[in-house]
Amino acid sequence: MKRSYYSNSIDGFITENNYTILGALSLNHTNRTLEDLQKNAWIKQIKILKTQLQGLNGQIYFEFAIPRMGKRVDNIVIIDNTLFVIEFKVGSNTYGKNAIEQVIDYTLDLKNFHEGSHHLKLIPVLVATNAEQVDNLKEEIEALDDVAKCNEQTIKETIGLFLDFSISKIDIEKWETSTYKPTPTIVEAAQALYKGHNVKEISRSDSGAINLSKTTNCLNRIIEYSKINRKKSICFVTGVPGAGKTLAGLNIANERMKTDEDEHAVFLSGNGPLVEVLREALTRDAIKEAKIEGIRLKKKDAERKTNAFIQNIHHFRDEYLKSEDIPREKVVVFDEAQRAWTKKQVSSFMKRKKGIEDFDMSEPEFLINVMNRHKDWCTVVCLIGGGQEINTGEAGLEEWVSTFSHKYKDWKIYYSNLIVKNTNYLKSSIYKNFIESNGFSEKELHLSVSVRSFRSEKLSSFIYHLLELNKSKAQDLFQEIKNDFPIGLTRDLDTAKKWLRNQAKGSERIGLISSSGARRLRPLGINVKNEISAPNWFLNQSEDIRSSYFLEDVATEFDIQGLEIDWACLAWGANFHLRNNKWRHQAFKGTKWMNINKEIDKDYLKNTYRVLLTRSRQGMVIYLPEGSEIDHTRPKEFHDETFNYLKDIGITTIDNTILNKAFKTLT
Repeated sequence: MKRSYYSNSIDGFITENNYTILGALSLNHTNRTLEDLQKNAWIKQIKILKTQLQGLNGQIYFEFAIPRMGKRVDNIVIIDNTLFVIEFKVGSNTYGKNAIEQVIDYTLDLKNFHEGSHHLKLIPVLVATNAEQVDNLKEEIEALDDVAKCNEQTIKETIGLFLDFSISKIDIEKWETSTYKPTPTIVEAAQALYKGHNVKEISRSDSGAINLSKTTNCLNRIIEYSKINRKKSICFVTGVPGAGKTLAGLNIANERMKTDEDEHAVFLSGNGPLVEVLREALTRDAIKEAKIEGIRLKKKDAERKTNAFIQNIHHFRDEYLKSEDIPREKVVVFDEAQRAWTKKQVSSFMKRKKGIEDFDMSEPEFLINVMNRHKDWCTVVCLIGGGQEINTGEAGLEEWVSTFSHKYKDWKIYYSNLIVKNTNYLKSSIYKNFIESNGFSEKELHLSVSVRSFRSEKLSSFIYHLLELNKSKAQDLFQEIKNDFPIGLTRDLDTAKKWLRNQAKGSERIGLISSSGARRLRPLGINVKNEISAPNWFLNQSEDIRSSYFLEDVATEFDIQGLEIDWACLAWGANFHLRNNKWRHQAFKGTKWMNINKEIDKDYLKNTYRVLLTRSRQGMVIYLPEGSEIDHTRPKEFHDETFNYLKDIGITTIDNTILNKAFKTLT
């Protein structure tokens, strides 16, 4: 894949005619609306770089693609052992904060996702052509904590600061042909898919992983079979936390809309914050893209389209409670289908909220009942997270299987064999036997590798053994992941916050998360009952006090399930702590803690911490309070044994004296 609009050796670039270079750039440029403005910027860049790169040997690239971000960096310049990521701000006399973040983000993308750049010295360079020259701190720039700043006359001088001719040169051909394995956030992925990118452009394709493209192909094959043969089918897509189930669902809904608009594919989720965040992200992005194209797009018009693509599952349910109409949607993707409600929960809700006295179906049964109204064909795709039911009344996969064991015998059932092998999905042997006897096993319907944390594929396995108190196995796994996925442990909240800010580079998102049941963190400034606005918390920039960056508002498991951030501080509550080598499960009622005795409620609480411990893409710090001698709701013993357990696993404690040394992100 050709990643740049133009590339040449530096010597070849300097001797080539300016208008020949401009012609190559214009030929590859697809946005005609800004062609004159862009053309003038290119002409200026070409003239400046021809002057500033005189006497240097290497390779130059113009408009190098960063597919995960849907952007192109102005220039990549490779000289000997160093790769310079150069962003021009032609005509600017300042080094703006957004521009600094932008070029660091481009550099981090190459470092993290471009195989040939993993171990190279990468230098982000911001050229504000009319700005004053400033002193550049070499160590901070090489650590990607800052960018090299220069104007149009000091580029060569700035580049010279970082060259070391004693180290072997970069192999240009090997670098150009190395693979790019992006791992986008779910927000970035939704935006890219919505704009028409293919999932292959934005997802990894490691030979050892059952990747998203294979899962998509499998689902498309099942949908086409159902369509041609006029069959109704259901597919259970499973996966480890962070494996890309939501991305797979968004992708298939998006692809089916393009394949045949009459199918009216839709992505449904009962996860309110996820729906809000994705809708708002797509709306903002559509308005931004329209503005670039010179088109005025009203927010309400943008929202109308995104709201049709991504819907709240409960709104979908309520729509078909009102009538017996046949749904317009032929392909429906249910995200986090394990969170659909049991018969008891939905019946109680219908009675309290809808005035329906005799509703006797679980949510899975009702949703299948609605789709069964189709006279010819339909396909339902259920995205199932094993061990992620976190709230009372969430049915899990068993309720879906139960529905088919009693009704709808003509439906085709497709599943991964992990459903019957792993007790996180089906505990009952009755349902395991039923699905094995009546369904079709498809190995590509399981996503086995976590791609949320591109730094460590073994993170979810480590968290599993940590929570299961398999100490020895957790210790072994931590030794495997600790260099790729930094984890810190502290008893001081300010230290935890400093650690987060120290780790994050560019626009990498940091945030404070905790269990909704961690009520007695409030004296420490962490109020889990204070509701956040998910779009503001997940999408707004670092200057906004409502954003996650400010580390003031805390997101709970209900806010963050299905979403992710780069670096998280998990404030561990007293509701789930170790006592005599066993987890103790508690809920705060009135003025004191009460033991949780029901096994299913204990599972919900453990799953809450499973969710919280798997929300980070790059690393996390775990904060356990010291406890209080005067507050009976916060005794030291509620936290000490848990702290010592995590420490014994190998997680290193951090304090202010070692903060800047012990946990530097790999660069």
